[in-house]
Amino acid sequence: MADRDLPAFFELSGQELMPAPHARSAWSPDMLHGRLLGGLLARALEREQAAPGFHFSRLTVDLFKNSKLVPLRVQTTRVRDGRRIRVADAVVLGPDGPIARASSVQLKRTEHPTGEIPATPAWDIPEPATLGPAPSTDRPGQWSVPWDLWMFDPDGKVTTNWRGENCRRAWLRDTHELVAGESLSPFVRLGLAADFASPLAVGGSNGLEFINADYTLYLRRLPCGEEIGLEANGYAGEDGIAVGSCVMHDTAGPIGFCNIAAVANPTASLGKA
Repeated sequence: MADRDLPAFFELSGQELMPAPHARSAWSPDMLHGRLLGGLLARALEREQAAPGFHFSRLTVDLFKNSKLVPLRVQTTRVRDGRRIRVADAVVLGPDGPIARASSVQLKRTEHPTGEIPATPAWDIPEPATLGPAPSTDRPGQWSVPWDLWMFDPDGKVTTNWRGENCRRAWLRDTHELVAGESLSPFVRLGLAADFASPLAVGGSNGLEFINADYTLYLRRLPCGEEIGLEANGYAGEDGIAVGSCVMHDTAGPIGFCNIAAVANPTASLGKA
């Protein structure tokens, strides 16, 4: 559960979501952090479009426009209802129109086939409960990470170095409520955490030189706890375009995958040594 002593990222005022100053992005003090858009989209889809007996197996979030710290609204639309599938979309609206959107697929839970298929193994990273408090990421005069974060170097040791060749695995735990007075659901936690697949998968020796354009989560189940693990397992890039992928974990094992696409922004790289 998010810490009630920490301020939420948004206050609900009628149908509008009012962002707090700490909802800012790492790129600019007056820009909303893109991960929060994913959380708002997941929240709206779960509240308005969830179907009993169905599971959110896919969430695609398109981050196609930056937003200032302005009032936002989220609308959802049912696209398809079937016996074994439900498809729904959502859009985040600012004062000047859409700034992000999502599409979701829910599949009906049923008996699982018994055939053997090679599966992604659990990782060997220690659980957060054994690691102690998350290391401080405070940097004087710079944006600080507003969630608990344990990053690991290639030897499995906790590090605060953001450079991509040294940091490819991480545990993340949100500590702020997304909307004041609302506990974070497992699905909303994933909507928030998935944006971090971008720095893990496409960050490099100069830090993060790409802005995330989208991400797609594919989920076999929802996480069983507050901690979300991400393990980068693929990257390709050329002509200012980067694509990457991560395995998503919880403390019980792999829960799915996250794929991302990003566009170069080298003049404002994050985590430069």
